[in-house]
Amino acid sequence: MSDRTKYTIDTVGDKLEEFLDVVLDTMDFDVTYDLLDGEAVGDYFEKPSLVVKFEGPDVSYLMANKGEAMLALEQLAQEVLSMASDEHALLCFDANDYRLLRQQELRISALTVAERVRETNTPYRFSPMTSRERRILHLALRDETGLRSESSGVGPHRHVVVYPAGMASLPDPPPPPPMRRPPPGGGGRDRRDGDRRDGRRGGGGGRPPRRDRH
Repeated sequence: MSDRTKYTIDTVGDKLEEFLDVVLDTMDFDVTYDLLDGEAVGDYFEKPSLVVKFEGPDVSYLMANKGEAMLALEQLAQEVLSMASDEHALLCFDANDYRLLRQQELRISALTVAERVRETNTPYRFSPMTSRERRILHLALRDETGLRSESSGVGPHRHVVVYPAGMASLPDPPPPPPMRRPPPGGGGRDRRDGDRRDGRRGGGGGRPPRRDRH
């Protein structure tokens, strides 16, 4: 069982700050962050013991593509802190409450699908999701009677299927066809100097302090 006391501001805050400061400076993102112990944050379904909340002018870059960069930072931080796979849910990176709202959305979706599967006696496939999001669905469904959930598919196509209790698992659907690559020489973006974000840190002004502890 995961030990929640291993990942708090007091135990890993300094190491986490050192990692984030180096990475964010290297990425040249104008963002700040707060470290918060789990008791000081909102009602996250996974009940993390440590939450990192980002804000600032460049937070949209972390949020792009469903928070792809933010999730990548979170995974790197888990490696830096030597977290075991069953401990990953104890650390949560968030911005604009995206993860908080997403977890609430997944829980509501799971309960809605549970009722649908019971009424129709027909399995339901969710769209592909990350392992963390699939885990939230499984947790939300574990106490629902008359059905079961399992993960299906491989790689980026892995998803959750909800079955009526006792129904055998269905075969995995075929993966979608690969996306066609654009022809060479197609009007791609011109990456000359005019496309760079200039002037944000000019004059050697540096970035204001990033962090606050709660």
